[in-house]
Amino acid sequence: MYNAHGKADKNELLEQHAPLVKKLAHQLKAKLPPSVEVDDLIQAGMIGLLDAIGRYEDNHGAQFETYAVQRIRGAMLDELRSSDWLPRSIRQNMRKIEEAMNSLQQRLGRPPQESEVAKHLKLSLVEYQDLLGEGSGHQLVYYEDFHDSGDSDHFLDRYCVDDSGDPLKALMHTGFRSAVIDAITELPEREKILMGLYYEQEMNLKEIGAVMGVSESRVCQLHGQAIARLRSYLRERSWTGLA
Repeated sequence: MYNAHGKADKNELLEQHAPLVKKLAHQLKAKLPPSVEVDDLIQAGMIGLLDAIGRYEDNHGAQFETYAVQRIRGAMLDELRSSDWLPRSIRQNMRKIEEAMNSLQQRLGRPPQESEVAKHLKLSLVEYQDLLGEGSGHQLVYYEDFHDSGDSDHFLDRYCVDDSGDPLKALMHTGFRSAVIDAITELPEREKILMGLYYEQEMNLKEIGAVMGVSESRVCQLHGQAIARLRSYLRERSWTGLA
């Protein structure tokens, strides 16, 4: 992969690592709503690969592929942020679900069932499950969670008190990771299993559905519900010794 001058051949690097872009795009697409086009991710990823090729130097002390993966993923995430892949209306609906779960948890002293959340929201069970399906790209932490001026008591304020540096790194150096682990232990058993299969075993939704004996769309619903429970748990509980 080197030319006559001993430099990395850029065309060769591009051709060799183009399949890597497609692989990363499909991996990311599996975790996103149907509205996200994999071709858009691939296009953004190719820009990231070109950027990696232009910036990479052999004396970086890292294999090119390791360096390229970071650039490719970063470009894809930038594309998702710029295109607002999870509309504000969906986030608002998920916020309502989080608030309903918290209210019911306090009243019942246990995680509420789907039918109970639906009734609280004055929705049929099917309508509630449709909302969960629409929010299948719902995440535990959004970039805008660090800059949510509309929420005077955002749950991240309790974990990230120093905004002078990298907020994600600051979270990992506080008790946020432990708080998430504690929140997962409070999930209903079925959702706890799902989260383990998804994040620890890295199974895709179809594989999880086969293991759990449900459809892929049902896995999406349960995953969205689990994330809503985690966000509700983190939002409403104060923690000590996190700073």
